[in-house]
Amino acid sequence: MISAGEFRNGVTFELDGQVMQVVEFQHVKPGKGAAFVRTKYKNVITGAVVETSFNPTAKFENAYVERRTMEYSYNDGNLYYFMNPETYELEPIDESVMPDSFKFVKENMECTVCSFKGKVFAVEPPNFVELEVAQTDPGFAGNTATNVTKPATLETGAEIKVPLFIGPGDRIRVDTRSGEYLERAK
Repeated sequence: MISAGEFRNGVTFELDGQVMQVVEFQHVKPGKGAAFVRTKYKNVITGAVVETSFNPTAKFENAYVERRTMEYSYNDGNLYYFMNPETYELEPIDESVMPDSFKFVKENMECTVCSFKGKVFAVEPPNFVELEVAQTDPGFAGNTATNVTKPATLETGAEIKVPLFIGPGDRIRVDTRSGEYLERAK
């Protein structure tokens, strides 16, 4: 059990059967009246953010969110299979849990799988990935000084904007959180 007076940023707790994570907190002790804890927390599963005040003695159940590093193996229809590197067991995860940024993940890449009480609610791909450009229009000599971009299709099928000097077969680094080109891979 955790009391509202012990809230800190990142603390997870259960509220009405849902997993909540403290985003911001402030202990307030007004000159008149009882102290309270002004809290901004988000539902870890849905992402909804709520602001509420709690009595500092209010008790909540601790919520333990399990974060495991697993290797993406393959997908079959709407199921994506991840391998546990310690036991080599495959775990199927439904397509509805996958974020939009998963389009940058290819086989054998490690991802973080988040679960609560055995139920997977999120898959976090690596923040940066190196991928090969599968198809794009060729660049022209002299077009490197401007910030002009062109569409490119990566080996995973994802489409992003790249500078004009990037050609098919080039390896690039991509930020999966924003979906932006970072640099040419070395």
